[in-house]
Amino acid sequence: MSNPNFSVLVCDDSNIARKQVVRCLGDCLGADIQQATNGREALALLREQNFDLLCLDLTMPEVDGVAVLETIKAEKIECFVIVISADIQAEMKQRVVKLGAIDFIDKPIDLVRLKATLHKFGIH
Repeated sequence: MSNPNFSVLVCDDSNIARKQVVRCLGDCLGADIQQATNGREALALLREQNFDLLCLDLTMPEVDGVAVLETIKAEKIECFVIVISADIQAEMKQRVVKLGAIDFIDKPIDLVRLKATLHKFGIH
């Protein structure tokens, strides 16, 4: 399942959460994985290079995940987005899906759920 041409950006202000997501992705995909510590950093990376998948936290300082999704939509940046967040309110799930996220996975990340989402969208 190794695909070094597949690129992933993991955006979370928590170093522990980023490491956990990177480890799970490593179990699912053989991809080039980069990391961003906040939404501003993620948007800068998304504007300068193409990513196939963005794993995005919602609650971050400076630029939060919702603002990142709004910017991706406004600037027509092409990539799959999976929101990985502890903010599990139904309204927030609906909002991020409306903004283009393909799935919403609760923290801590569930490897089985992540694999199922990747498979469902042909990302593997």
